[in-house]
Amino acid sequence: MSQEIAVVGTAEFTTGFRLAGVREFRNVPEEEKDDDLDAVVEDVLDESDVGIVVMHADDLDYLSRTVRERVETSVEPTVVTIGGGAGGSSGLRDQIKRAIGIDLMAQDEGENE
Repeated sequence: MSQEIAVVGTAEFTTGFRLAGVREFRNVPEEEKDDDLDAVVEDVLDESDVGIVVMHADDLDYLSRTVRERVETSVEPTVVTIGGGAGGSSGLRDQIKRAIGIDLMAQDEGENE
């Protein structure tokens, strides 16, 4: 069973992914994030055919504590946040490590244990 990549965010954020061939996306206008983002993210996390969810890092601030904890601990689907400047490559490194259980960027084999 193949799984899809889903992108959640504003139309400006999702457009590039759609042009790259991502078929699953949910547009949430900036002015509706406070009211709608929690429900949209929960719906995407509950879809069985989604393996990766991509969100803008700044959108995590709009999520309730419960949904944010679910996003931060979700393994399947794996939630990847991009942008926002904070975290950078170390944030992505942590997300990959959480998703697959090992640090692919470890300098020596002893760091993966």
